[in-house]
Amino acid sequence: MIPCPKLCVFLAKENNFYFYFYKMLGVFSSAIVSPPDELVAAGSRTPSPKISADALVKRFVDTNSSAVSVRVGDDSQVAFTHHNESMLLPRSFAVKDEIYCLFEGALDNLGSLRQQYGLAKSANEVILVIEAYKALRDRAPYPPNHVVGHLSGSFAFIVFDKSTSTLFVASDQFGKVPLYWGITADGYVAFADNIDLLKGACGKSLASFPQGCFFSTAVGELRSFENPKNKITAVPAKEEEIWGATFKVEGPAVLAATK
Repeated sequence: MIPCPKLCVFLAKENNFYFYFYKMLGVFSSAIVSPPDELVAAGSRTPSPKISADALVKRFVDTNSSAVSVRVGDDSQVAFTHHNESMLLPRSFAVKDEIYCLFEGALDNLGSLRQQYGLAKSANEVILVIEAYKALRDRAPYPPNHVVGHLSGSFAFIVFDKSTSTLFVASDQFGKVPLYWGITADGYVAFADNIDLLKGACGKSLASFPQGCFFSTAVGELRSFENPKNKITAVPAKEEEIWGATFKVEGPAVLAATK
């Protein structure tokens, strides 16, 4: 069972999955993920108030209705709530085989993906993403851009594999589900779907997670899943902007194969 210190929400169990529906936050120490150099530099260039990862999670729990936080080992935490959820873009959380996944959005091709991964008709998006990640992990070499490229719809997700200390994060190609990342005062990388949560927590070490991209600690960098060979650069923000940098995919668009 998942250790949930403030369990005030519906919990369902199916096929050894535990899942919820919420708003999301994930924080991961430098032992899990190295903070992006551009965001580190932005925070150093323009010093501004930051708080620790624990304080950020506490802020989330204290300010969101029915919030739950889960500590995953010594170096990561996830938090989630059902508050202000969109009916069109539900949020969900699931754990299986020490793989933790936060998912927000909806997949247009969920039915065909269930068949591809051999899942029951009742399997939802968060379960699908866990199985897709397991296929990526266990069938190497399997291009990670193909895993995300097969997903059609509106989504952002955070996957943390405790067994391998691997983090995998992605956002859909049109940015329909907002996702942001930043660096806390104690060097944790934080991901959230609400920019207001990270403002004042990460100072200028803050950016919008680029649409159509994934970040994998197994790969070691940020990449476009539509254009995996194109370099991603970070443009430093102006002093008056809240961002530290804006990440952009260079070069002409060349869609990745999805078959």
